[in-house]
Amino acid sequence: MQVSLLQCQSSRSVSDNLAFIESQLSLLPRKTAEPQLVVLPECCLLFGGHESQQLQYATDAEQSPLKQALAELAKRYRVVMVAGSIPILAEDGRVYNRCYVFDADGSVLGQYDKLHLFDVEVTDGTKQYRESDAFCPGKQIVVVDTPMGKLGLAICYDIRFPDLFRALREAGAELIAVPAAFTKVTGEAHWQVLLQARAIETQCFILGAAQWGQHNQGSRETWGQSMIVSPWGEVVAQKRQQTGWLQAEVDLQSLQAIRAKMPVMTHNRFISPRLK
Repeated sequence: MQVSLLQCQSSRSVSDNLAFIESQLSLLPRKTAEPQLVVLPECCLLFGGHESQQLQYATDAEQSPLKQALAELAKRYRVVMVAGSIPILAEDGRVYNRCYVFDADGSVLGQYDKLHLFDVEVTDGTKQYRESDAFCPGKQIVVVDTPMGKLGLAICYDIRFPDLFRALREAGAELIAVPAAFTKVTGEAHWQVLLQARAIETQCFILGAAQWGQHNQGSRETWGQSMIVSPWGEVVAQKRQQTGWLQAEVDLQSLQAIRAKMPVMTHNRFISPRLK
């Protein structure tokens, strides 16, 4: 199975971002007969301004033009797509930071709303991030049945919460996609070690698709380094800088072998995590 992660430098222009993703899909190296899983980064169609700008593009799920555009790309290029994240209107007037998984025919296989919101202070040009001003936290963990296997979903800041990843593993996850837009400061310090830790703990393939570079004349800067990490914690592939694809062949039989030799889930003496 081929897995392809797209590293983006998304802006506030939805049309430009959509055009970039389509241009990259048209160039995607692939074997015709092989299943293709594509992962896009967080906020792939709208990024770089204040979180409140997400409200301008948020509609309910059935009417979302952003959702429809990504579904059409999955169908046109015949890929199973983890479509990064887009804003979907929430009941309280804020938005969900939602990740859709589309089948190769454009149908929805599953969806996940980001659970953990990034309300922190960072020593960069932005200084203070308050996602909860615009975003509403999700309410459930999600593992999606795909033609490639059982796929767990997390988004960016979620990577810092191992209980979520243990819950995804216990729900059957074999691969876990992490669309992200890590800041340059936090990414340089923690991105790689967190991805490797979550892979080792869960014995899953971790697929971290990231934003990279300066966005909107430098108002935001992200770390990049999109990575595919094996259940043994090995970095199978990575793209440190620039935009474009990174790819790897993923073998779920190797995952089963690791789990059989080191059955950490059955050895764990602590109770299973539960969402508040």
